Amino acid sequence: MARISLDPPRSAMLRIAAWYSRRKYGKVMDPLRAAGHNPKVLGAVSLYESRVAKWRALDPGLKHIAELVTASRIGCSWCVDFGYWLADDLGMPMEKIRYVPAWREHRERFTELELLVMEFAEAMTETEPAVTDGMTRELIGRLGEPAFVELTAIVAVENHRSRINAALGLVGQGFSDQCAVRPVEPAGKGGASGPADS
Repeated sequence: MARISLDPPRSAMLRIAAWYSRRKYGKVMDPLRAAGHNPKVLGAVSLYESRVAKWRALDPGLKHIAELVTASRIGCSWCVDFGYWLADDLGMPMEKIRYVPAWREHRERFTELELLVMEFAEAMTETEPAVTDGMTRELIGRLGEPAFVELTAIVAVENHRSRINAALGLVGQGFSDQCAVRPVEPAGKGGASGPADS
């Protein structure tokens, strides 16, 4: 249950954001409704997100895996729900994506580069970042500096999104229901490791 009303005053900024959200995603996203209580915050976040969407140095699949690992690590159910839907929209293999939250127990499903990206995203998401020089060197060597900077920035952006949404108590809106993903939870999280392999 959200910790803030999802029925904010209908400012001009909220009406524009709601129209765009309905048009692009089929519904008004709860983070927009929550931010609608402060039109200046909503406007700044909307502008920022529109600029983030134009970053193109990093492979979209790697970028998305980094975002999903970050959201999973923070425990933002809204971001994970939406992330599965986005993965499906990007044409990513859902049989692989469902294992992202439990990637450490299913390493064999991912490429070496994907594993490096997920390890980096988790290390950067720790309350005291745990990024190492070796991790950085290897990623720069494989991705190049522009893509590495973008990877670092997108993990920070997803930390921002996930921490706000989790603090506001936002939960999934059913986006992942549209792609029928069956996520696999990491062992020890909620006492289960998720559904068995089919």
